[in-house]
Amino acid sequence: MQEFANKLWYPDKDAHPVFRLLKYLLLPLTLLFWLVSLIRRSLFKSGLKQSHSLPVPVIIVGNITVGGSGKTPTVIYLIDLLRKHGLKPGVISRGYGVKFEGVKRVEPQMPAAEVGDEPAMIVARTGVPMVIGADRVKAAEKLLTDSQVDVIISDDGLQHYRLGRDIELLILDGARRFGNGMLLPSGPLREGCWRAQSVDFILVNGQARDDEFQMELLPQGIFPVSPTSKHTYVPTPVVAVAGIGNPQRFFNSLDEQGHTVIKTHGFEDHQQFTLDALMQVAGEHPILMTEKDAVKCRDFAKDNWWYLAVDAKLPTRFEADLMDKVHGAMKKKQGKSDGV
Repeated sequence: MQEFANKLWYPDKDAHPVFRLLKYLLLPLTLLFWLVSLIRRSLFKSGLKQSHSLPVPVIIVGNITVGGSGKTPTVIYLIDLLRKHGLKPGVISRGYGVKFEGVKRVEPQMPAAEVGDEPAMIVARTGVPMVIGADRVKAAEKLLTDSQVDVIISDDGLQHYRLGRDIELLILDGARRFGNGMLLPSGPLREGCWRAQSVDFILVNGQARDDEFQMELLPQGIFPVSPTSKHTYVPTPVVAVAGIGNPQRFFNSLDEQGHTVIKTHGFEDHQQFTLDALMQVAGEHPILMTEKDAVKCRDFAKDNWWYLAVDAKLPTRFEADLMDKVHGAMKKKQGKSDGV
């Protein structure tokens, strides 16, 4: 399904004519999606629906396209940056792909099947206080009640207008950008391209334009997927697998780093892996995967399964501009609490 959608939303010059036709056949549904989105935004803009303001700054890390663009490495980067400046960040997220009632705190070593792959990865890497839930306002309130947090990062949620926000970061895939520029389901957009003009920062995973900040994902090493493995990675031909929004981006990065990849296999984003499924793809060959995929395989991983860890890097000018906005938001909220 994901491969089909990618051919529709991100066509190339060799795309089959049926995909060009299909996006127009889907226009009635796209118009319905546009209308529902417009009404919803208008209700919040007019005040008929209220956004909930929190006592601490809220940073939204989101996108307007379906699929991965680098949000999770950005969230981890922000956690490290805020801590470097003496702040105590916490994170909220939807917990995509898992079913539970209300909100749930994410603890280290919780399986991805219970909390979602991205929350499991973020907490495993950083130990940050994190709460997941479909209602991000309730998730944020739970986070503030249970933890000493002075900044909240929302992993996704750009369209969750009930949650008040102080800073919005839009993450873009530099190669795909806005695809064919159409709303769902004809295109990959959750909101129109105009939405990019209203955010505070646009971070591009790839080549950025003048009004954007370029984000690099720098490899930090290759590590065993199994937490009990004592093996050290030795360069060898591998089978590369990825269950992310754009698997080809991961495969391309392995080529750029000089890995010998004998086979690649892309899964659906947030794919729940099993031992049998991965063995069918790779057999006894070593597997190399993303860190987000690795957290879903910890309990059954073989000793020759590995993951590539990456860290986001952004310009120092972005760090300075972001921290200015964070400190400004903190002063503003402190003034309100003091009755100024």
